[in-house]
Amino acid sequence: MIDIHCHILPGIDDGAQSEADSIALAKEAVKQGIKKIVASPHHRTSKYDNPKHEIKDLVTSVNGIFQREGIPLEVLLGQEVRVFGELISEFTDDYIATINEKNYLLVEFPSNHVPSYSERLFYDLQMHGITPVIVHPERNSQIIEQPDKLYQLIEKGAISQVTAASVAGAFGKKIQKFSLQLIEANLCHIVASDAHNVTNRSFKMDEAFEKIEKEFSIDHSYMYRENAELIVAGKMIYKENPEKIKRKKLLGIF
Repeated sequence: MIDIHCHILPGIDDGAQSEADSIALAKEAVKQGIKKIVASPHHRTSKYDNPKHEIKDLVTSVNGIFQREGIPLEVLLGQEVRVFGELISEFTDDYIATINEKNYLLVEFPSNHVPSYSERLFYDLQMHGITPVIVHPERNSQIIEQPDKLYQLIEKGAISQVTAASVAGAFGKKIQKFSLQLIEANLCHIVASDAHNVTNRSFKMDEAFEKIEKEFSIDHSYMYRENAELIVAGKMIYKENPEKIKRKKLLGIF
């Protein structure tokens, strides 16, 4: 199994704070059957700036540590980019790290809204051959209230990644139910951990896939696992036509 979103690199954001934390995350990942992890440190938030070259050096270092510790886990290059107006120029200047240096990029909205320029920004990314992967849309308050915002972006070529802990219910019943609605409406294309530590922000991948198989089918679980492999390889993922979430049904989560 591949996890495309994890804050496993030490000391550069709100994830692992030390090499010991990174090792603890790695050991927990292996327990869950994860073989590869995409390091996805925050970039361009109010607190964190992590340009590609710095992440790349740290990925090399952490892989060396895991090899010495005998941990069978490979860390791949990645970055969780908060959307901002100059993203394209930073991409062309090689400050932006796509997933495994292929053609998918993890992008994050502010927690309370979807910036008005997002559609244009995503179009520009796609013109550069990059598919935006919208991370944890189920925790964005505007998307919860107006799921058509997500539908419109996905209809125009973006994809989305729901957090395993959301599906497992770790963020509460409302977010869990909305996550399942996104899955049902084909507005989710991949499940990843967004793990930060092994205490209150751990992987929950096994719990999430168990819930998905119970609520939908084992085929959904296989599709999300396969999509992770395809994204890391830079290939086209499996996806169904997105559907709108009916407002009446949406209100039922509150």
